[in-house]
Amino acid sequence: MTPPGGGNNPMDPRFLSLFCTFNITFPSQESVATIYSSILLKHLENRFPNELIELVPKVTAATQELHDQISLRLPRTPVKFHYIFNLRDLSRVYEGLLSCTPDKFTNASGLIRLWRNECTRVYVDKLISKEDIEMVGQELIPNLIRTNFPTTEEFAMKDPIIFGDFMLSDPSEPDGEDPRLYEDLGDFEKVKVKLEKILDEYNFQKTAMNLVLFDDAMDHMIRIHRIIRFPRGNCLLVGVGGSGKQSLTKLASFTAACDMFTISLKKNYKDDDFRADICELYKMLLNKDISFMFTDSHVADEGFLEYINNMLTIGMVPALFPEEEKEQLINKIREEAINSGITSETKDVMWNYFVNKVRDRLHIVLCMSPAGDTLRIRCRNFPGLVSNTSIDWFFSWPEEALKAVATNFLKEEDLPNEHRENITNHVIHVHLTVQDYSTEYEQVYKRRNYSTPKHYLDFIANYRSLLKENREKIQMMIKRLEGGLTTLIKASEDTKVLSAELEKKNKEINEKKSSVEILIADITEKTAIAEEQNKKAIASKIELSEKSQIISVEQADAEKILELAMPAVKEAEEALNMIDSSEIAYIKKLANPPTIIKDVCKLVFYFLTMSSPSQSDDWSDIVKNMLAGTNFLKELKEFRNRKDNIKEFQAKKGRNLVKGLISTIAGGSEEQLTTIILKASKAALGLFRWGNSIIKYYELAKDVKPKQEKVARLTAELAKLQADLAETEENIKQLSQTLSELNETRQIREAELNDLTEQSQKMAKRLNAAERLITGLGSEQIRWKSESESMKEDIIKLLGDCLVGASFLSYVGPFNQELRRKMLYDDWLKDVQEKEIPCSENFDLTKLLTTDVEVAKWAADSLPQDDLSIQNGILTTRASRFPLCVDPQMQAIGWIKKKEKRFDPFIMTFATDNFMKKVQLALTNGKTVIFEAVDELDPLVDPILEKQIVVQAGQKLLKIGEDTLEWDDNFKLYLASKIANPKYTPEIMGKTMVINYNVTMNGLKEQLLNEVVGFEKPLLESQRKELIMQMSENRATLKELEDLLLRELSSNQDIPLVDNEPLIETLEGAKQKASEIAIALEEAKKTAEGIKVSSEIYQPVAKLGAILYFSMFGLSAISTMYEYSLMTYLEVFKKALSTAKKDNIPNKRIAYIKEKLNSLTYRYTCLGIFEVHKLMFSFQMSTMLMDGDGELNKAELDFFLRGNTALEPVSERKPYNWVSEMGWKDIQKLVKVSAPFKTFKEDLAANGTEWKEWYDEVYPELVPLPCGYEEHVNKFQKLLVVRVLRTDRVINAIKQFIIEQNGEQYVTPPTLNYKEIFDQSSEKAPIVFILSPGADPFADVYKLAESKGFLAKFKACSLGQGMEKEAMAKLESGVVKGHWVMLQNCHLLYSWLRELENFIEEKMQKPNPDFRLWLSTEPISDFPLGILQKALKVVTEPPEGLRLNMLGTFDKLSDEKLEECQHYSFKPLVFVLAFFHAILQDRRKFGKIGWNVTYAFNESDFTISFELLSLYLNKMMENNDEVLPWGSLRYLIGEAMYGGRVTDDNDRIVLTTYLNEYMGEFIFDTNQPFFFSRAKFDYLVPKVEALDDFKKYILSLPYYDTPEVFGLHPNAEISYFTISAKELWANLLKMQTTAGDSGSGVNREKVIEEVANSIEQKLPPIFDLLNIRKQYDIPSPTQVVLLQELERYNKLINKMGSSLKNLKKALKGDIGMSADLDALSFALFNGFLPGMWKELSPQTLKGLGSWMVHFERRNGQYKEWSEQGEPNVMWLSGLHIPESFITALVQITCREKGWALDKSTLYTKVTKYRRTSSIKERPPFGCFIAGLYLEGANWSIEKDCLIRQDPKELVVEMPILQIIPVEANKLKLRGTLTTPVYVTQNRRNAMSEGLVFEANLKTEEHSSHWILQGVCLALNIDQEFSQQQLMQQLIHQLS
Repeated sequence: MTPPGGGNNPMDPRFLSLFCTFNITFPSQESVATIYSSILLKHLENRFPNELIELVPKVTAATQELHDQISLRLPRTPVKFHYIFNLRDLSRVYEGLLSCTPDKFTNASGLIRLWRNECTRVYVDKLISKEDIEMVGQELIPNLIRTNFPTTEEFAMKDPIIFGDFMLSDPSEPDGEDPRLYEDLGDFEKVKVKLEKILDEYNFQKTAMNLVLFDDAMDHMIRIHRIIRFPRGNCLLVGVGGSGKQSLTKLASFTAACDMFTISLKKNYKDDDFRADICELYKMLLNKDISFMFTDSHVADEGFLEYINNMLTIGMVPALFPEEEKEQLINKIREEAINSGITSETKDVMWNYFVNKVRDRLHIVLCMSPAGDTLRIRCRNFPGLVSNTSIDWFFSWPEEALKAVATNFLKEEDLPNEHRENITNHVIHVHLTVQDYSTEYEQVYKRRNYSTPKHYLDFIANYRSLLKENREKIQMMIKRLEGGLTTLIKASEDTKVLSAELEKKNKEINEKKSSVEILIADITEKTAIAEEQNKKAIASKIELSEKSQIISVEQADAEKILELAMPAVKEAEEALNMIDSSEIAYIKKLANPPTIIKDVCKLVFYFLTMSSPSQSDDWSDIVKNMLAGTNFLKELKEFRNRKDNIKEFQAKKGRNLVKGLISTIAGGSEEQLTTIILKASKAALGLFRWGNSIIKYYELAKDVKPKQEKVARLTAELAKLQADLAETEENIKQLSQTLSELNETRQIREAELNDLTEQSQKMAKRLNAAERLITGLGSEQIRWKSESESMKEDIIKLLGDCLVGASFLSYVGPFNQELRRKMLYDDWLKDVQEKEIPCSENFDLTKLLTTDVEVAKWAADSLPQDDLSIQNGILTTRASRFPLCVDPQMQAIGWIKKKEKRFDPFIMTFATDNFMKKVQLALTNGKTVIFEAVDELDPLVDPILEKQIVVQAGQKLLKIGEDTLEWDDNFKLYLASKIANPKYTPEIMGKTMVINYNVTMNGLKEQLLNEVVGFEKPLLESQRKELIMQMSENRATLKELEDLLLRELSSNQDIPLVDNEPLIETLEGAKQKASEIAIALEEAKKTAEGIKVSSEIYQPVAKLGAILYFSMFGLSAISTMYEYSLMTYLEVFKKALSTAKKDNIPNKRIAYIKEKLNSLTYRYTCLGIFEVHKLMFSFQMSTMLMDGDGELNKAELDFFLRGNTALEPVSERKPYNWVSEMGWKDIQKLVKVSAPFKTFKEDLAANGTEWKEWYDEVYPELVPLPCGYEEHVNKFQKLLVVRVLRTDRVINAIKQFIIEQNGEQYVTPPTLNYKEIFDQSSEKAPIVFILSPGADPFADVYKLAESKGFLAKFKACSLGQGMEKEAMAKLESGVVKGHWVMLQNCHLLYSWLRELENFIEEKMQKPNPDFRLWLSTEPISDFPLGILQKALKVVTEPPEGLRLNMLGTFDKLSDEKLEECQHYSFKPLVFVLAFFHAILQDRRKFGKIGWNVTYAFNESDFTISFELLSLYLNKMMENNDEVLPWGSLRYLIGEAMYGGRVTDDNDRIVLTTYLNEYMGEFIFDTNQPFFFSRAKFDYLVPKVEALDDFKKYILSLPYYDTPEVFGLHPNAEISYFTISAKELWANLLKMQTTAGDSGSGVNREKVIEEVANSIEQKLPPIFDLLNIRKQYDIPSPTQVVLLQELERYNKLINKMGSSLKNLKKALKGDIGMSADLDALSFALFNGFLPGMWKELSPQTLKGLGSWMVHFERRNGQYKEWSEQGEPNVMWLSGLHIPESFITALVQITCREKGWALDKSTLYTKVTKYRRTSSIKERPPFGCFIAGLYLEGANWSIEKDCLIRQDPKELVVEMPILQIIPVEANKLKLRGTLTTPVYVTQNRRNAMSEGLVFEANLKTEEHSSHWILQGVCLALNIDQEFSQQQLMQQLIHQLS
């Protein structure tokens, strides 16, 4: 064991006495020198030159001196917890020196350079500050070399210094000869060449790593490699996530020929799984060296580190292997062990050999993050993590590294040379500045962000992808624009040519027309003559001609169809030539080929094999019926002979299949389909083309056969007609010849004319269409030309735009809107401009990263349209990492669900059963996964988040645990957390895109405005929503049409536009539709503007709603139980709209809504928060409303909350003593922050009398300010004066401020009404009762269920261990059957609440409408947010103030209850009981002066007492008794009911005193009216009967209850109000976002050390108890007390001395900083009394400063007592146990006087002396005591009795008291008050600790007066410096 102290606990002496103890000291310098010199000498001699051997003593001496200097100058501290330097470090240095070989180290310079390297690696690599590194590496080591080895200095000090043994090795051949020689590697350029080869080899053999080997990375890799190469070489790599720890470890292990081993986490990975993995690791170690990489994320259980610690320290995990497995392992190494010289074959010896063997081969590499205290605590708990590892600390990448990485990744990018360097520098600038913004974010907004190297790499990758994507997009657009423009220009030229041709053609037509007309006239004349003669012949000819024509047409059609169809047959045959039989064989072998291959084979199957429509086309049938044979290709080729026998159903199935493939997977493009099929299989493409060609042939050839049959029939008829015609023609041949010639000529001329006319018409039509299109596209042509030119410039500007866009995508997600704007526009964009990198003048992030169409779609899916929300939408959809949305208002999750709804996403939490199966299913099928309520990320999804994808055979694969899955690029993953301010680690932020979705004020205003308009103007809101959808669709359509125009124009340039009629028609239609949509969009914009104008009138309501929500939302900073979701607030908002008073005048209606919304929000919020926070919330609400109206000065608010936080003391003296020190300090700042108070200091000094009068007022907040300030300051500014002068009145001043600002109702929280709670509840949301002490809502819920008729369905369950199943059964049944389920005491089973949260989320979506879930819980920090945000929260706590308390009590009564007893005294006594109940509960607020112990008086006490009153008074009426049983009633109520809770005797006296004061016949005395109190108001029993009248009277009671009402002095509320004000300020500060003043910078460790030294100097020597005891032969009782006190005091001195000594050692680093020493340092720094000292001290409330004064005074009294005897006046406060001294006094008197001890007591007298020097001698019996303080009263020496306190004087020191022992039966005291004497003002606790004795103080008042005033005496009072004052003192001393 190590020596006690620091992190080690001392052993109990009794335990050590059982052992023989040896103290092993650190070896002497000589011993160390001898040991290490011998080791090195043994290695060098006989092998190395003498020059090196002679250096051995000097090397050892230098190493020792270096070690000693480092140990001395680099102490271990809490921050530098791993600065432990011991013999292990020396051994590691020499282990490195022993790696030298004669062929590489031939001279002294080489050896000394090696020594420098080893010292650097061992000592410098673990250092964490630049100063420490420079001290060792640039001061100590160089000085030692210069001193001891001057001739080698130049060579030894060359940089860089890198040694390794891998330059000649080849890790790709592990079985080959490995010539590893440890050598100086020279510079990084040489090493880089080798490491790049190794990296290439690694990437070839393993999963590829895209590493940039910059100098820093190579340096770390070589360090890791060096450690791994040593036997048992283990390392601890410390750096933030993404710094390269794991990648470099993999490369180093590969270089060192070590296999890598790491654990794979899975669901519920526990201890047994880890042990199993370690077992497997140890078995693998038998064969080869292995690097075991263990990271932060692997610590699923802290117990895992215990195993790691054992593996590091002893090489084995105890009891890892069962005995049978041990035997198997031993057998494997038995022969090897014997060959190595092991003689004993016992099991233990063999097992040790196995352990040593595997330990030598095991290299544990721990990769840990330094963020937070986790690593420090782990290293303290598991010391092996530091002591048995070599530490390599990874710092943030230096600029050189950042530049190298950026240069490497950007080298292939097409960047202008003149901008390349500036782009690289900007990338570096962005990454470095994020650190500063993260610091600002934490300081100002209390939110953390980390930027890691992962973010940097992501930034560069985003830049490259954005640049490529946008360049391609713009170049494509330019190409389209220029193509379209070219087409239009050419078309314009073509129209000119066509116009000229048309003119020429028309002229030719006119000429032809004249000649034809002459010819027709001639032919007409001759035809008339011939017609008569040839009529019969012509008739026959016509008939024959008609039939011939029909045959010809039909024949031609058939031949034409066959001619068109035959190429399809040819294509089919050619497609078969593409197919190789081996490829067909490959397809046959596939058990389950890709779907596309199946579909292609199915297409062939339809034609080749399918014989009927019902025949199965499953793959198995296809294989069996078509592919199973060997003549498949032959059958395909021979199908030509069967082509005309294709059936319609075959063609139909084939046709549908091809169409389906084109539409589903090819985006409508057959060409794209063939590309996809070719990727799958070349054979498949051939088969597809064959099948497709057969379909084409069938479609073309199916009509040929009917035509052929018709031709055959008509041909036969024609033959007969021709025979008849031949005979006829022969007869009229001569006659017809002339007419035939004439008609021939006529037909030719008419055909020519018709052809010319038709050509002219077509030309005119084409010309007209082209001119219309060109004219229509004229404006577009101008725009396209302008856009084309602009886009060419935009391509250049992309260099800067994409830089800003990429930085946005990589870094800004976690930040809020203010910092985003500052980062993007004020810094990064400005830096781009300053570096003259081309960028857009008016850079628009949204335009770069999304489109208006996409944003419109988001809006339609309910994403708010403020800038922050749109930015978040971009981050969610465009970031390269999966989004993790910080979404407390659940806006992100709502939008994502709507956006992804059409993809049928998996929606779940990490607690969902088998969630990983769904994730894997989504991953392989390209579906969407949405995780809700993410608190912590499950390690199982890490591979997905980090996208650990490998590509094998063209497939993307991802390994999750033991499963390897195919990655689908369509897979999407969304994570959303309801936590408003989560504390994510750097690792989580590196692998996810954390996006801050916290709603902004403007965003919420917009949403609430829509809600208001939707309610007030539903038609308008409906129109707005429709307009959004319509505009979204129209924008999308317009974009498509514009793309169509450009695409068609640019892609159809082969045919002139004027000749391309289909294109003209298409373009004309598109243009017309685009114009219509453009007009519609313009109209929509106008409509939207109109809607916006109409909606603007409701802006005040939306603004108010947003402010109120944020005032409510901020409460979560006070307590985790105060979580409110936006959904629940919207319900309140909607209720305000529906219940507000209606009015047709908008302004009046808005005023009503605002009033109702204010009221409902206040009431709803107050329902769920404790009384102590209600005023705070009301004030927060008021100030935020003022701020929203521009009426609040933020600086004044900040001052009111903080005061003057500067630590420097105020040099200027305060003008008057009545001004407090803190108030005077605050005034120094007040005059600076508020203009009206600029001269306040001077006015205060000059008008002291006026201000003193104001200061002395009982209610100064109600009195006008002096010196004219009342007229010049506003209501809020008056609070500032109250703060600096009368802190005790701040609470009441705030109430007055709220009343004046908003009205009385906002300082009157609503009372708890269960019917209203039920009305607000719903079946989908639980009701959560947040319990205060003693509260139990069960009875009230039970009554409610009874009143609602649900008693039979009311199911209650009190939670506790083992109640999970019963509770879940009740829930599952209740949801279905509509039960009321009440789960009580949820805090007792908080581990199950996650399951309950899942139930509420999943099962309570559609419950029975009657179902209600009631939960009760005490406030706990880990109550699920999902429940709290959804629930209706109800705090069960008595309201503050008598007025509200009594109102709450009477609200639960009814007229029926009041009428259940008809006795005349019943109703007055009920009122008395309610007043008494309120007094008891509200007295608690006065702290210990109210009650010694806080009691949970609750409603049940009142209810039972009420029933008692009714019972007794009804019996009186039955028995006709006239005298009320006051004694019985007082006893039962005071002793049994309320008194049953009271544990303290003095508290019981207070309680019974109240009853004696309130209950008696005097209540009904008509001569002298009874008043409870007449302090500022007459509190009496109202003479009313009805319940409403009682309530009316209660409402007339004051808002503020003065202490006199409780029987207390007005001073009692000073401390109460002062503490309340400080708590209110502290809570309000938690709700603010800014950090305020930071104060002065203080070196914490220096302050602690100074305080420790100061205290240590004041420690007295311990008392010599042995000699003191010798002074007394037989010690008296008081002397025994002295000895006991001194013994305790000595223990305290020893503890203080040892703890301070250890603390100083820990601060220096000599020992570890234990948890106890951590607590001690914290206490000393903050001025608190350390807990370890407090345990050995008397009870005290003092802080460290005044406690030390008390400590020293105790020492003085003990010293005087032990040396001079008992003092004349005993300072009782200085005794550890003063009761023992009092008892000893009585014992001495009893012994002297012979009294019975058990019948003796004491009493006290108050002397007239205040100074102890006035007492010259001790009394013979008893004693004088001093140091007692009176609280609750004052003491008059003149009157010798108690008197009332002076204003603002809370405690007075009593004169010296005399304690007089007396026999109990002789003690007769009158006119005295038995006053308890307590140790501290904390009085007595619930364990009855703190009471010393009871003193007797004279009084002229009745004792009840002093009892109710809480009078007591205290030995110690809290005269304490504040923390700030103490810090001021310390800083002043240090300066």
